[in-house]
Amino acid sequence: MNMANLNSKGQTTIELVLPLVIVLFMLIALAMVIPTLSVIKTFALLAGVVIFIASFASTEMALYVLIFSMLLSPEFMVGATEGASMGRGVTLRLDDFLLVIVGFSWLAKMSINKELGLFLKTPLNKPIAFYVIICMVSTLFGAISDRVDLKTGFFFVLKYFEYMVVYFMVVNNLNTKDQAKRYVWAMLITCAIVSLISAGQIPSGERVSAPFEGAVGEPNTFGGYLVFMISITMGLFLQSISTRDRLIYTGFIFLFIFILLYTRSRSSYVACIPAMLTFILLSGKKHWLVPAFLLAGILMPFIAPNVAKERVAYTFTQGINQKEAVEVAGVILDTSTSARLKTWAKASKDWAKHPIIGYGVTGYDFIDAQYMRVITEAGFLGLIFFLILMGTVFRETHDSFKKAKDPFHKGLSMGFIAGFVGLLFHGLGANTFIIVRIMEPFWFMTALVVMIPKLEEDEEI
Repeated sequence: MNMANLNSKGQTTIELVLPLVIVLFMLIALAMVIPTLSVIKTFALLAGVVIFIASFASTEMALYVLIFSMLLSPEFMVGATEGASMGRGVTLRLDDFLLVIVGFSWLAKMSINKELGLFLKTPLNKPIAFYVIICMVSTLFGAISDRVDLKTGFFFVLKYFEYMVVYFMVVNNLNTKDQAKRYVWAMLITCAIVSLISAGQIPSGERVSAPFEGAVGEPNTFGGYLVFMISITMGLFLQSISTRDRLIYTGFIFLFIFILLYTRSRSSYVACIPAMLTFILLSGKKHWLVPAFLLAGILMPFIAPNVAKERVAYTFTQGINQKEAVEVAGVILDTSTSARLKTWAKASKDWAKHPIIGYGVTGYDFIDAQYMRVITEAGFLGLIFFLILMGTVFRETHDSFKKAKDPFHKGLSMGFIAGFVGLLFHGLGANTFIIVRIMEPFWFMTALVVMIPKLEEDEEI
């Protein structure tokens, strides 16, 4: 028997024995811990172990669990933050725990089977790494300068980037076009379920938000998510060659738009405009798409619910005779928008005190605007790396759109680009790219679209 066979046999033995050793240690740990736990915690721990084992056995199944948990998992507060960003509580959701469990099982699987690799090389790896590093460095310096509580800052940095783990998991485990289709349908079904549940909030008269968000909902977050999912569905509709699928997509689009109107999210309403304009630029069906969008724009003031129209009018009427209202180009804005603009003006002045790497994550007061928040927390370098990351996402997904031959891939990439453009504008009035309920679906879809050229190339072989 030669050395190669011996090495192969030894590797096979390790692959068989190591999982058994891991399971053995887990069982010993469980036997020691379970007697000290309450009944609820015991069941939660056992559920986590089951999910870990299932994820270890099938990463694809774990990804389906994550898809349905993205918008359907409860959120709860576990404590208040320390440092300059007072008022921001540390919130955790069920999918935070699921992502940790699934992530560890995936890493364990990769460490045992070296042939699977850890991170598939993609054009986004370096931009993601550089942005993560600059946020960590700025937060560390903020902690040294006593602007950031290190534990709080580190926790929020992890929260900012936990959804990017989803991107790496998907690109490393996506192998076929059918697999990608199943993931997309699962995300559409999840959005439909969430929309139907949220419709139950309409009779209350309150702004509609995603379910299970605790005592205070986040309609602006839900609105951004819906803009993204509407765009995905619209792209699939425009490129679909199946009458049945088109009818399903049409139903989804009307449902999502209906719920979006009741979020009363002005940032989301604004984000719809560039998203729809992107479809006009990318689609080869401009001859009917332009009249359709124009007609929808003309009819919207007449068919939109009163609460949505009142919300838009509120922007220009509520601030009249209010001392704290801000006037822009002769228009008096509402007090909420005025307060946001004043916060931006203050932050732009304070940024000059730490222009290169900023105050650190959680080192400055809360700012509800993505770009201003990035430059304040991570400085000019942070903003540059963030824009590079966003630019790379656009370049790679647009490249996938141009190369795609399959109608499903063409529609998915077109819808993604339109939704991405919408989210970029949504970020003018919200922390869009650090909101997990938006970013988990976003990075999942990013992985699917980036992998389109490889999927089609493998199919031709």
